Amino acid sequence: MTDSLATGLDFEDMFNLAPVSLWMEDYSELKRLFDQWRAEGITDLLAFLQADTSRLARCSAAFKVLRVNQYTLELFQAPDQATLQSRLGEVFRDAMLDKLMPELLALWDGQMRFENRSINYDLRGNPLNVQIRGQILPGYEHCWSRVLVSLEDITAEVRSTEQLQRSEHYARDLFEYSPVSLWVEDFREVKRLLDEVRSRGISDFKTFLKVHPEFVTRCMQEIRVIDVNQQTLKMFGAHSKHELMQNLRQIFRGEMYNSFAEQLQDLWDGKLVQQREVVNYALSGDLLHIHLEFSVMSSHASDWGLVLLSLVDITARKKAEAYLEYLGKHDVLTQLRNRAFYSEELNRLTRKGPWPVSVIALDMNGLKAINDEHGHAAGDAMLRRIGEVLSKAVDAPDCAARIGGDEFMVLMPGTDERGVQAMQERIASLLELNNQFYAGQPIHMAMGSTTGHEGTPIENVVHRADQAMYAEKVRFYQSRTHFFQSSEHDRRIPPSSEG
Repeated sequence: MTDSLATGLDFEDMFNLAPVSLWMEDYSELKRLFDQWRAEGITDLLAFLQADTSRLARCSAAFKVLRVNQYTLELFQAPDQATLQSRLGEVFRDAMLDKLMPELLALWDGQMRFENRSINYDLRGNPLNVQIRGQILPGYEHCWSRVLVSLEDITAEVRSTEQLQRSEHYARDLFEYSPVSLWVEDFREVKRLLDEVRSRGISDFKTFLKVHPEFVTRCMQEIRVIDVNQQTLKMFGAHSKHELMQNLRQIFRGEMYNSFAEQLQDLWDGKLVQQREVVNYALSGDLLHIHLEFSVMSSHASDWGLVLLSLVDITARKKAEAYLEYLGKHDVLTQLRNRAFYSEELNRLTRKGPWPVSVIALDMNGLKAINDEHGHAAGDAMLRRIGEVLSKAVDAPDCAARIGGDEFMVLMPGTDERGVQAMQERIASLLELNNQFYAGQPIHMAMGSTTGHEGTPIENVVHRADQAMYAEKVRFYQSRTHFFQSSEHDRRIPPSSEG
């Protein structure tokens, strides 16, 4: 049966019917070319070919195609061998010469087999990625006149690989150049520690953290940062990923402990997607307010081996919010509290105390005259000076507020008559120092104070302080009849009393 098969399918039939592209070629001209170069003293073929690209073309021209099989004709869209051979310049071109180098180097080194990948073209101009395998047939080692070459079409494989590489490159670029700080981290050790605590029968994790605060620190230390992107380096002021990784303790400190404890609690409760606002630090030491989004990748939900964090710097927003909040509670000119805050504080004291509550009412004397004679800028400068005095004199929980043009109030919760008297003396002393420091127009202020005990309506306390201040203002104008010009009309003093 074997003999019958051997005689029925001779070599010619097997060559022609093979399900792979086969080429029988004559490399004898290439061997003569190599022998010539060796005789000329060439030892480094690679350097020799790179020095003159025309030599590579001579090697390619030395190949002589003897015959091809049917599969080859179909692969290269050729009707017959004669057509294919007449148009080989269309098949072997462009990048094919560069891909030829490994094959030539193998033959130069005396190898009888070679393998290579190259790009050919069918007769319609379509590129073909091919895997080339060649063998100098036994008995022709001395002349290379019979070389069997097989070509495997790997175009689909190469395109699939290239598509995968493009996708990976695209994904990498999306990560690397995202305008948001991105962190890829490994939380497997954190999960192991949480599972270990759970296995010990712990159910109240919140209490466990209060009793064992060191557990939070240990979990933080077990997080492995896999990668960060360029925006992360920019946000934290690092020149390289290595520099950032070496200084993570400078970034995650202080307030981050409490934020991470909350994050652990969420993980304990099964929340694998989280978001919160946290505080980090740049390598320069600058505080950064961060909006953090945390997500365990669904493909690693069982082990937390891949976690993605996005960090958005909201420091500017936080500063703007703080400034708006400041403006809502402070007077822009004097930097003291404003009337809105003063009213809220009165309501709070009415509800909660603590009693006794003392109040000082203050009013600047002669502001209108200064505005009229020197302009409002001069008047504003004096009001700012009053703000400086009261800011230095009054400390929390006491409160100094500008409630009108030249009207100020000091609220002193939990302060009796002796305390409010000491405060008035302190304000008067600082005002005197201020007048000495600033040359020119001195500031004169009328002050009145009173103390209310529990059960006294706060409005009555304020009113009594205001009346005491009003009485001092009257005494001031009566004793200074020539201090202000007769044209001055202070809104708090009747014209008849201005002198």
